[in-house]
Order: sequence, then C-alpha cells, then structure tokens
Amino acid sequence: MTQSVPMAEIWRGPFLESVHSGHAVVCDEAGQITHAWGDPEAVVLPRSSSKMIQALPLIQSGAADAYNLTSEQLALACASHQGAAIHTDRVGKWLDALGLDDDAFRCGPQIPADVPARDDLIKTDQSPCRIHNNCSGKHAGFLTLTQHLKAGPDYVHPDHPVQKACLDIYETLTQVTSPGYGIDGCSAPNYATTLHGMARAMAHFAAAPTGSPEERLRSAMMAHPELVAGEGRACTNLMRAMHGKVAIKTGAEAFFVAIIPEKKMGVALKITDGATRASECAIAAILVKLGVLDPEHPETMKYLNAPITNFAGLKTGTLRAAPKLL
Repeated sequence: MTQSVPMAEIWRGPFLESVHSGHAVVCDEAGQITHAWGDPEAVVLPRSSSKMIQALPLIQSGAADAYNLTSEQLALACASHQGAAIHTDRVGKWLDALGLDDDAFRCGPQIPADVPARDDLIKTDQSPCRIHNNCSGKHAGFLTLTQHLKAGPDYVHPDHPVQKACLDIYETLTQVTSPGYGIDGCSAPNYATTLHGMARAMAHFAAAPTGSPEERLRSAMMAHPELVAGEGRACTNLMRAMHGKVAIKTGAEAFFVAIIPEKKMGVALKITDGATRASECAIAAILVKLGVLDPEHPETMKYLNAPITNFAGLKTGTLRAAPKLL
C-alpha cells in the first residue's frame, strides 16, 4: 500500500463525524517489518520523536561521562517538556554547571505549557525565557557536546560538528540516506527519513544491550517519564501505565515512536493531517495490539475509546481507533 489508511475516528452519537488517516510501521531487531499500515516508505519528518537519536552523540563522544550527566539529564536531553519547575530547575542547574546562561541557547523563548509555571510568570510580570522552551533539555545536551568538542557556539547550524554527528548517527540507525531537512521549532535541523527507517532505528534502541548508549537513553526515558513530557501528557501517562517497560516519544505534527525492549521492537507512526489527538489514539492502539499496554488501564482509556465531552460535561462522542488498526 502507498496510501494512508484510517487510524482514528470521531463518533458523535451514531455518526462517524471525522476520520484521521496515517501510516505506521513496527519493526523487529533485524529491522524487518512485522506490522504495517499505509506506506512504510513514506518520507517523513520525525520532529521531536527523534530526540533520543540526537542525544546519542552526547554519550558516544564521551561528553556525558566527562560531565557526569545523570539519568535525569539524559531523559531531559530526549524531552519535549512542559516548562514546569521540575524541568526548568534541572536544566538551569545543568546550564550553571556548564558555566553558561539562557543566552547560550539557540532555541527561542516559549510560554510554558505547564499551567502553574505559566501563571507564575504572569503573576510576576515576567516574560518566558529560552529555558522554558520545550526543547531546552535537548539544547543543554547540544551545548554539553559543543563544549566537549570545543566547537563554536552556533550549534544548530547544519554544518556544526554537533549537527554533523546527529546526521551521521541518524542515517546509520535508520539505514536511509536523508533526502534533506527542515528547521524544527527549536531552530535545529530535523532530518527527513522513511517511516520504516524510523521504526528500524527504534528497534535498534529496543535491542541494544545493557550499558550501551542506546540502552542508557531508553532507560533514562522509562525511569523519568515526568521529565520526558510532563503531567497530563500522553508520553508521561502511557509510559507510567506500562510501568517503565516501554519508552515512547511524540513529535510535532502528529508523529509518535515507541521503543519496546522486552520484544526488541520499534514503532513509528505519522498522522497525515497533523492531529495530535489521532497520533495519541493510534500509538495507544498499537501498544495494546502488541501486548504491552493494558486496554483497561485508566491512562489508556484517556486516548483509546476516549469520551468527548461538551462544556456542560455531557458525553457527546468518542475518539477510537479505526478498525484497520485493531
């Protein structure tokens, strides 16, 4: 198949009101496809779901050990966080240890998605800083690698040693020569690949042995789901529901990946219209299908067969996986 297929449906009463279509791939440790929906060779921008790949040079170079990075810092290097205090406090201490300040970041200021952090800025008449950017943990990792390599400050430039290292490992793990890149929301290049390539890379993470850079990153994500995203977010909620056995990561425009160590499998999916509600539903359905997520867990039910309510609190519809995904 080369066309996208229905993945998530919105039902209002007896009527199918909306349908979100997409592509998804599950790979085994050999990189072979075990399940596929839509076009496995669709070219995609994985956006923030590729952060664990971008964090690999941080460990492979020796920088993580040279700077004594903790598992919390490794989780933040893979994070799209809420800008809550648990995120910004840790990133701030990381910056201090590097002898740097907010101006060293190349990501832009961002209003925190965390409500208490946002309200605190409003109450104290402060503007958001770059450290509040959801990618500031990844950028702290980039800055650490930059210092370790004694490279220049413009670490998001495609020709910078940090980004060259990211592209090299990205193409190695996906086994796809990237056709190019787009600039991500945090100003770093985000390299295109195929959906199959991204699932293959996640399966590589899943099968990596104990102590390897890949295992250190996936274990950090699974150990600290609250740092990878934040309270109320699907990444955090679903990783908690799977009791630290699976690492998952969202990306902008409805991308999602999963790393399943006990099955040595990787998952990648893309909803073509960019709807996050659909990607959250689809990844939950695939994880249930693979036997690693309990369909009756309260967190699962927030995304799979989830009720849609109106402003009066009345149930008006349901978000559920499309039949082909089950």
